[in-house]
Amino acid sequence: MPLTSRFCRLCSNESINYSRRYYFFKTSEYGYKPRQTSLKRVDNELLQIRKKNNKIFQLISAYREHGHRIAKTNPFSLDQSSSVPELEIDRYSLSPSDKFELNGILTVDNDTENSVDQIIELLKKIYCSSISVEFTYLQDETEREWFASNFERLSDQKLDPVIEKRAAIEMLKSQAFDRFLATKFVTLKRYGAEGAESMFAFYVEFFRALSEAKVDEVVIGMAHRGRLNLLTGLLQLPPAKLFHKLAGNSEFPSSAKAYGDVISHLTTSIDIKEGGHKIHVTSLFNPSHLEAVNPVSMGKTRAKYMAKQQGGYGDGIWGERIINLQVHGDGALMGQGVNQETFLMSQLPFFEVGGSIHLVINNQLAFTTPPYCGRGTHYATDIAKIISAPVIHVDGSKPELVIKAARLAVDYQRKFRKDIFIDLNCYRRWGHNELDDPTFTNPMLYKIIKDYRSIPDQYADALLERGKMTKREIDSTITEHTAWLGEELKKAESFEPEEEYFKGRWQGFSQAESAITVWDTGVHLNLLHHVGKKSVSYPEGFNIHSNVLRSHVQTRLKKVAEQLSLDWATAEALAFGSLLYQGYTIRLSGQDVGRGTFSQRHAMLVDQDTGLVHIPLNNMIEDQKHKLEIVNSLLSEEAVLGFEYGVSIENPRNLVIWEAQFGDFFNGAQIQIDAFVTSGEAKWMQCSGLVMVLPHGYDGAGPEHSSCRLERFLQLTDSSETLPDGEDVNFHVANPTTPAQYFHLLRRQMLRNYRKPLVIVGPKILLRLPEATSPLSAMEPGTHFQPVIDDDDWSLDKSKVSRVILTSGKHYYAIKKHMKENKIKETAIVRVEELCPFPTWHLQRELTRYSRAKVFIWSQEEPQNMGAWTFVKPRFENLVGRKIVYAGRKPLPVPAVGIGKLYREEAEFVVRQPFLI
Repeated sequence: MPLTSRFCRLCSNESINYSRRYYFFKTSEYGYKPRQTSLKRVDNELLQIRKKNNKIFQLISAYREHGHRIAKTNPFSLDQSSSVPELEIDRYSLSPSDKFELNGILTVDNDTENSVDQIIELLKKIYCSSISVEFTYLQDETEREWFASNFERLSDQKLDPVIEKRAAIEMLKSQAFDRFLATKFVTLKRYGAEGAESMFAFYVEFFRALSEAKVDEVVIGMAHRGRLNLLTGLLQLPPAKLFHKLAGNSEFPSSAKAYGDVISHLTTSIDIKEGGHKIHVTSLFNPSHLEAVNPVSMGKTRAKYMAKQQGGYGDGIWGERIINLQVHGDGALMGQGVNQETFLMSQLPFFEVGGSIHLVINNQLAFTTPPYCGRGTHYATDIAKIISAPVIHVDGSKPELVIKAARLAVDYQRKFRKDIFIDLNCYRRWGHNELDDPTFTNPMLYKIIKDYRSIPDQYADALLERGKMTKREIDSTITEHTAWLGEELKKAESFEPEEEYFKGRWQGFSQAESAITVWDTGVHLNLLHHVGKKSVSYPEGFNIHSNVLRSHVQTRLKKVAEQLSLDWATAEALAFGSLLYQGYTIRLSGQDVGRGTFSQRHAMLVDQDTGLVHIPLNNMIEDQKHKLEIVNSLLSEEAVLGFEYGVSIENPRNLVIWEAQFGDFFNGAQIQIDAFVTSGEAKWMQCSGLVMVLPHGYDGAGPEHSSCRLERFLQLTDSSETLPDGEDVNFHVANPTTPAQYFHLLRRQMLRNYRKPLVIVGPKILLRLPEATSPLSAMEPGTHFQPVIDDDDWSLDKSKVSRVILTSGKHYYAIKKHMKENKIKETAIVRVEELCPFPTWHLQRELTRYSRAKVFIWSQEEPQNMGAWTFVKPRFENLVGRKIVYAGRKPLPVPAVGIGKLYREEAEFVVRQPFLI
C-alpha cells in the first residue's frame, strides 16, 4: 500500500494534526496499517520522514494528481498538453541527480536508490502513458490509497493471452459486422462501432471479471454507437431478427399491439456464460433522447434487488450480485442535464445501486461539434467529479490497456460499491451516422482518420507479431463471421418474431383489452379498521410531533373507530396498507413525500428528540415482508421519474408512485414521459404501472402552482375521437373528486391483469375540504372506481332537468356550492372522474336519465386552451352524440394569473358562467 494523501500532507507546508493517535506504518503483509504508539515517537519519525523525503513526496503527489494532463491517451494527440508546471522538478528544488529510496513511496519492487531522472521516468510510465487516471480528489483516504496502489501495479501486470485473443476476435467480428451492413444496406444509419471497436475489449474483460466475482445480472443503459454490434455479438441477438426488421417488418409477433421502433433502439435480454458462471444481461430499450435511459437502468437495477430481497433496505448489499453498466457518448455525457441529476442521485438512500460502471465512448465529436464547442471543461468526464468518482483515461487504439482499465474499474466497484468512469478515447470512422459527411465541419480530424488503419486490424497484427494469434485465426474469424451473417440474412425472409414479453415476473399478465372492465377493488371492513389504526401507530417512547399527534394520529383513530367520513390521506393509507397485506411492494417517491407537500400524509413519523424515522405501515404485522418505501427525493424530476419508471418495468407487483411537488413540475421530466412512460408499450412492448400524482387546482397560487397541464397528457393519449375507447389506451388519466375514488384508483393499478401508467390529477384544496370525504362503506367489497359520477342530489327530479353541467375535479365543489347558495334548480352536475379512456358508455348511461335536458355544458377552471376542453368536446359530440358548449376562463398564455384581484374576479366568473349560457 503506497504512502499517499496522509504522508503527502505531512510532507507539504500544511500544519501537522497531532490529535490522531493512529498512523500508517509498514508491515510485511498489508503494506501499511494502523498502529498505536506514543505521540513523541510518532512526531519524531514523521518529522524525519518529512525532512528527508519532503521534496520527492511532493513530486510524486504532483504526478498522481496532474500526470493525466500530459498522458498520451488520445490516439490522435490533438489536444494533449505539452507542459504542466506542477510537474517541473525546479518547482520542488530537485536536481536530476538527487537520489531517493522508492520502497514504501511508490508501489514498485525497487529497494535501491533512484535518481530523480529515474523516478520521473517511472512516474511517466505509470501516470503519463496511454492510460492515466484522476483519483486524488476522492474524499476517502482509503480509496485514494487503494487506487494509487492498484494503478501503480497496472503497468507491470501481464494479460491473460486467452482474454487478449478473445478481445481481438470480438473486435474483428464487430468490424466484419459493420462492413457487412455497409455492403448489404448501403443507406442504413447503423451508428456502428468503427473507430471505437476497443469497447469490445472492455466488454470481454468486464464480463469475465463479473463471472469471477459471481455476479448474477447486468443491466445496461447504452447509447446508440456500437449497440447493434454488441447485440448481435456478445449478447447473441440473432442477426436474422435485425435483418427482418430492416426489411420493413415488425420485431413483434402479429398478436402484439405495438408499433415498434428504429433498429438503433432495439435490445435483448439473455443469459450468457462466462467461465461456467451464468450472467443474465438486460440491455434496455433506449430512445433518441440522449442519456435518458441512464436513470431508467438504475431504477431497474434497484428493483431487481428489491425483488430478490437481498437484505432489503440499504444494509450494504447493493452492487454485489447485480451490476449497472452505463455506456455514454462523450458530448451527451456533459451536455445532457439528466446525467448530473442521475449521478447526484446515485449515492442517495433508496436510489443507490452499489456503484455503476460508466464506459464513455469518447468519439471526440458530439454530432459535428468539437470538444471546445461542446463543453467548458478539459474532459468529457469532468462531470464525474461531482460525485467524487475516479476516472480512467485510456487510448482506445490500445485494446490491451482497455482490458486493464476494465479490470481496474470492476475491482474498484467491487471494493467500494461506488461509481467509476472509463474515458475511452477513440474516434468515428464516419460521421455522426454512416451517411453523414464529417469533413464539412471537421476537416483536420478526418484527414487523419481517413488514413488511419483500423484498431481491430492493428491489434490483430500486434498479437500476430507476438505469437498470440495466427494469420489463419485472424482470417477465419473474419470470413466465418461474414459467412454466418450471410446465412442469417437468408433466414430473415422466413423469420418469425417470438413473444419475448410477459415472461418471468410478468408471467400471467397481458396487454389490456379494448373492452371496459369493472374491477372490484373493495376491502373488508375488518382489514380497513386494522390498517387505519396501524397507519398511525408508533413505538412506545417515540416522541411524536405534537401537531401531528393531535391533527393526524388522534383524528384518524377517531374517524376509523367511529366510521366517520375519511379524508384523502387516510384513504391513501388504507389503499397502501391493504395492498401491502396482499403481497405488493409500494414505492412512493418525490420531493418531501414522507410528510406530503401539503403536510397531509405523514406516512413517516420523525422522533422529535432523536430524529429517527418510523414508517407505521411497515409495522402492521410481525416480520412484515412487503414494505412501503418512502423516498424523499433530491430536487430532480427527470432523473427521479426515469428511475421510478425503471423500477416499475422490472416487476408488476411494485406499485410505484411519483408525486410532483406541484403539478406542472413534471415539465422537468417531460423527456421521460414522452420517450418512456406514455410510449414504452407501443414502441417496445414494455409495460409499466407507474402512477404520477400531480397536484392541481386553482387557488390563487399563480402560474406555476396551479395547473398540472392536464391538456398535455390528454394530447399524448391515443384515445380516439370517433371510436369508443377501451382500456387499451396507452395510459389512463383521472381527476378524482373523493378519497374513495383515489383509494380505488390505487388498488386498481395492482389488481388488474395488465399494467398501464396512470396520471392522477391530484387535489390540493380537497385534501382537507369537509365536503370531499368518503365513508368506509365506499371502500367495502363490491365497490370500485367510477369513471363517471352522476349528480348525488337526491332531491333532484332528473326528469325536469333542463341543463347538465359536466366537469372534472375540484371545480365540482365550487359549482355545487354556488348552486346551493343561489338555490338553482333544474340543473344537474355530472362528474367525469376518468378522462382517458374517455367514459363513453358511462356518460351515455347517465345522460339518458336527463330526457328533457337541452343544454350540455363543459365547465372547467383552466383557461380554454388548457385543461380538458379540447379533449372532451370532440369525443362528447362524436361518441355521446350531444352538442356541448364551453364555460370557463378565456384562452391564456399562462396557466393562471398572478394578480390577486384578477384571480378573484375569474374565480367568481367561472362558477357563474355555466348558468348564464
